[in-house]
Amino acid sequence: MKKKSCPVFRNARSFMVALVISFPVAAQSLPTVVVQPHAVDLTLPVEATVEAVVQSTLTSQVSGRVIEMRVDAGQSVRKGELLLRIDAREASEVAAGASAQYINAKANYERMKNLQKQNFISQAALDKAKADFEAAQAVRGQAGVSLGHTSVTAPISGIVAQRLIEQGETAAPGRPLLTLYDPNGLRVTASIPQYQLPQMRNVKQARIEFPELGQWVEAKAVSLLPTADVATHVSQVRVALPANLKDVIPGMFARVHFVIGRVQRMTVPAASVLRRGEVAAVYVQNEQGAVSLRQVRLGETSAGGEIEVLAGLTSGECVVLDPIKAGIALKSATHQGQNRK
Repeated sequence: MKKKSCPVFRNARSFMVALVISFPVAAQSLPTVVVQPHAVDLTLPVEATVEAVVQSTLTSQVSGRVIEMRVDAGQSVRKGELLLRIDAREASEVAAGASAQYINAKANYERMKNLQKQNFISQAALDKAKADFEAAQAVRGQAGVSLGHTSVTAPISGIVAQRLIEQGETAAPGRPLLTLYDPNGLRVTASIPQYQLPQMRNVKQARIEFPELGQWVEAKAVSLLPTADVATHVSQVRVALPANLKDVIPGMFARVHFVIGRVQRMTVPAASVLRRGEVAAVYVQNEQGAVSLRQVRLGETSAGGEIEVLAGLTSGECVVLDPIKAGIALKSATHQGQNRK
């Protein structure tokens, strides 16, 4: 069965013509809403970026080839879980050499202490032997620690954001291996110009919009950092996100709507609006139940999907919530009218 749809307008010009020539038709059982000014939040929209509050980039502490990689990007891990292993042979050789050097330095120091008691060597010679022994002891301890770093474990529970090395590649001290983050601790950070700071100082409420996801969430907290960038003269505002947000990841674009007051505005649900290019319209039902298509000029979209109407509607008019049903009824009535002629 062919799916029914609203009237098709190939371009904005034909859409505007339809707005002029379409006539009211009787329509039954169409869901409507009465539009009238009501109190809404006055918001300041600012572009922002999602960040992880707890994030860790693991780097290699030893040199060697990665012989086992157990995780991949997007995988969940638990704190202490083994992530990868680096070939321990080079670290073992270093540890063995450090251990032999320690044994020799210790024996030499003991021998020098006995000689110094018999006044066969000076105090300076003994001090040098002691320094060599302590240095060898430190090297042996560091070598033992490095040997333990051939097995890399997760420092936090979270998700693998990036895998920066592959199995078979050679790790070197300081080379990044993996990046982890905690998905239950996310925030968005926005930059506020200096001239907008006065109206931001008392803001405690905000809503975050994720345009690509079609999702809105309430902020847990709003924090204006008490510093400004010396080059751009902007300050950062951190907005805490609720835990366990689906599909929200670090680096994602977001838009923060800071609530700075309350105003009276007339709005319509976003689902009731038809758009063709830059032209927008809604179906309006009069007191007799007749429906017509009306061009409107729209403003900002608020949280919850309500769009401000700047022009085209008056208070008390009924807007059809389902433009698909309204379009079908209007098209059907138009054909019936043409057939009667």
